[in-house]
Amino acid sequence: MTTITRFAPSPTGMLHIGGARTALFNYLFARRNQGKFLLRIEDTDKARSTQEAVDAILDGMSWLGLNADEPPVFQSAQAGRHVECAEEMVAKGRAFRCYATPEELQARRDEGEAARAAAKQEGVGEDERQALLRKAEDLLAPFRSPWRDGGEAPAPDAPYTIRLRAPDDGQIFVKDGVQGDVKVAAREIDDLILLRADGSPTYMLAVVVDDHDMGVTHVIRGDDHLRNTFRQIPIYQAMDWDVPHFSHVPMIHGDDGAKLSKRHGALSTTAYRDMGYLPEAINSYLLRLGWSHGDEEIFTLGSAADVFSIEAINRSPARLDIAKLNDVNAHFIRACDDTKLLSLLLPWLEEAKGGPLDETIQQRIAEALPSMKDRGATLPELAEAFRFLWSANTDNLNKKARKALSGDNLNRLSELRQAIANVAEWRDTALQQALQSYCAANELSFGQVGPPVRAALTGGLPAPDLAPVMEWLGRTETLARIDFHLARTDMQSE
Repeated sequence: MTTITRFAPSPTGMLHIGGARTALFNYLFARRNQGKFLLRIEDTDKARSTQEAVDAILDGMSWLGLNADEPPVFQSAQAGRHVECAEEMVAKGRAFRCYATPEELQARRDEGEAARAAAKQEGVGEDERQALLRKAEDLLAPFRSPWRDGGEAPAPDAPYTIRLRAPDDGQIFVKDGVQGDVKVAAREIDDLILLRADGSPTYMLAVVVDDHDMGVTHVIRGDDHLRNTFRQIPIYQAMDWDVPHFSHVPMIHGDDGAKLSKRHGALSTTAYRDMGYLPEAINSYLLRLGWSHGDEEIFTLGSAADVFSIEAINRSPARLDIAKLNDVNAHFIRACDDTKLLSLLLPWLEEAKGGPLDETIQQRIAEALPSMKDRGATLPELAEAFRFLWSANTDNLNKKARKALSGDNLNRLSELRQAIANVAEWRDTALQQALQSYCAANELSFGQVGPPVRAALTGGLPAPDLAPVMEWLGRTETLARIDFHLARTDMQSE
């Protein structure tokens, strides 16, 4: 049997970070078992489904590299098949036409709530209280339609729904891949609606029919769907279909243990892209939210597919930790190919600079990139670290830089300018040697020489060691930045 999994989002909004993890688990399970990973867009809620949301889901999936093995299935296109299956169940006596109206059902619930409220009133005798509670329990129990065993329609043109004839006795059992053995009493399941009065299929019916027709063998989804599973299994049984293996994954919570919300951080998968995270990092981090393989922390899709198993998914909710995500993202930035990383950085670099980068600055950044990869956990953070390559920050010197460019430091800067100007090969090793030679000749420590040079070159902006900085800036720019401060000092002294 070919393993087939699916991810089935509703296009009513963005691709939620929790949905992305569900898609990832389904993708990896299919890959681990040499099976198929499919995508179904559950767009039957026409009032809330939008093309914009469909596009956002497809965009997010593509960005993460979670590409389905077949074109996406749109649930709304299968409506005729859903109706056909409902009518087949009616013909088999496993579903029926129900003429109970929404008003009658609401009146039943209202009567039940009223009986429950009356039982709590003061002055009610114990016998009456128990009678009211029994009445409330009967009225509020899972609905069993008076038409489940047949019966005449109230009128020839009376509207009706088609309901599943729920099992009466015993238990509905699920051997869940994550939750273990779970069961509920059959009486807890109502005669659920398969087709509404307007003839449209319900979610419960559509999901079962689509999963069967798509050949889905393993349903991996959030544990908020566990209750639905006990309502869907009787539909499989009514159609004499094999029931797939179910695995219900715990939700992702915030770092405070509460249900994930906007206050914990971005909820949209592509919002993390817009904040400068790499898809490889998002996948690796999401994978470790509730799943583990020994002590390994970092995975690619390929390495994860080799070892992924449902049994290793934790039953407890995972907690989103942005600091940990930043660590993972920093790892993948450092591991990224230089050419690819420069391409990813370019928009952020242009935003940091406030405009396009000329060829000279791009060349400086390209030369510095291999040594600068560890200076940012996200792309915009890393882009900001390159600012000293296009700006000497002369108009915004901090207090430390101003102090470094005063007094005896300026004399040393002038002497050091002459020392480095004579370096034949403008490379960091030769420049470092020139700095060390100057220090030795003048019996100075590097701590006395470095600050004025750094202040002149970067204006207090964060930057790595001086010799590489001078190499990346080039001879002309390095000397020009030093000359600017020497000239400005001369003008002030005059």
